Amino acid sequence: MDETKFTPISNIGEFELINKITSSTKINNKSTIMGVGDDAAILEFDKKVHRLLSTDMLVEGVHFDCAYSPLKHVGYKAVVSNVSDICAMNGRATHILISVAIPNKYSVELITSLYEGIHLACKNYKIDLIGGDTTASPSVLTIGVTVLGVADKKSIVCRSGANPTDLLITTGDLGAAYLGLQILEREKMIFEKSNQAQPLLGEYTYILERQLKPEPRVDIIEWLKEKNIIPTSMIDVSDGLSSEALHLARSSSVGIKIFEDRIPVSHHTNDTAKELGINPSMCALHGGEDYELLFTLPIKYHKQLAGVSDLHVIGHVTAQKNIVELVKESGEVINLTKDGWDSFIKHNQKHI
Repeated sequence: MDETKFTPISNIGEFELINKITSSTKINNKSTIMGVGDDAAILEFDKKVHRLLSTDMLVEGVHFDCAYSPLKHVGYKAVVSNVSDICAMNGRATHILISVAIPNKYSVELITSLYEGIHLACKNYKIDLIGGDTTASPSVLTIGVTVLGVADKKSIVCRSGANPTDLLITTGDLGAAYLGLQILEREKMIFEKSNQAQPLLGEYTYILERQLKPEPRVDIIEWLKEKNIIPTSMIDVSDGLSSEALHLARSSSVGIKIFEDRIPVSHHTNDTAKELGINPSMCALHGGEDYELLFTLPIKYHKQLAGVSDLHVIGHVTAQKNIVELVKESGEVINLTKDGWDSFIKHNQKHI
């Protein structure tokens, strides 16, 4: 009998799977400056400008639920989540390709609504939709997105440049998208038990918008350019603060220390977290889908950051390799692991 043992992907998770299937990848073209390992690949066809390329997929039942996610919002989110990857390289998204696998249950009108969201995002962020593909799907709606962008060669930012004593900075606030998902899941469950029940969503507008219609931080990239500030490393917060900080630490071979009382959490997030009996900091650390930017800067920029309301210094880089620590308000220090969103671990994002 065949003695081959098969390992479930859920045993190792998404990031270990990526490492396993890409570790033997070899670069064959001089134009490839960076392949796998960052928010986007870097290609060089011009001495002054680098081309950026990234791709992503949204799968029904994994990344969105049509019970509460309007397809127009799904289309919008498909574009902006990829724009965020280009922002994380300190670049500007310029073109996008969309491929869609469509089950028979979807009508022309529904797919048109999906593309209304796609076109709106392209309009808002001045991106050209230049192609893609459509095909049938036997089960669920799947959206594949490839985004192209540009960045000046001297200003491009990767995950690998952080240095000890650098400041750790996040934009906006964290944890709201996760809680938006919790409210949507709760109301769906109530409706399934009694389809006469009406969803109570009015008081959750902010966190619902953060989940259903996020916006990439193009404004911060423009601000950095205006101030002539180039981060030493950067990543977008799509899988949770803890996971992204670990990516920066490992890519840069440094450590990172995060102070819990400095993590920006909106009052909407704080109130809803308390209502649901969840620690707001855990939502920020492990929730995901905020699409904020996490980056490092030399300490000399501290004064320039002081007057910017949407930039928050939440910690600093240390000389400890590959270690991310959370300093709790009590003073206790906890080593953070990769407890962020992982599509191969069932219901990962619904239980913190």
